[in-house]
Amino acid sequence: MEQYHKLSDEAMDTLVENLEELIEDNGDSSFEVEYHSGVLTLKLGDKGTYVINKQPPNKQIWLSSPFSGPKRYDYTESDGSWRYSRDNKPLDDLLNEELGRTFDKPIRLSLSSSS
Repeated sequence: MEQYHKLSDEAMDTLVENLEELIEDNGDSSFEVEYHSGVLTLKLGDKGTYVINKQPPNKQIWLSSPFSGPKRYDYTESDGSWRYSRDNKPLDDLLNEELGRTFDKPIRLSLSSSS
């Protein structure tokens, strides 16, 4: 469990930093990032809201996307990524894809601990 907290905290901290920078550089005034008690909220004005949170009992990170709905991510030791078991897609890949459409430019977030 201690390892889960370390890895998930690192991923969430990296995500918060990257999203704050992204919004500062490209966002409009209605875009906002909030992070409290393991819950990250990314408000994208009329484009919707993402909620990303730690789920310690399951050792997962959960995502609720305004575009693709809810997903649950497990840590994959082989490449240090958080992956969705149904499509094996990493969390950062999904966010890069969806946020790239939102911001209309390539987004390169990386959550893998090996990067």
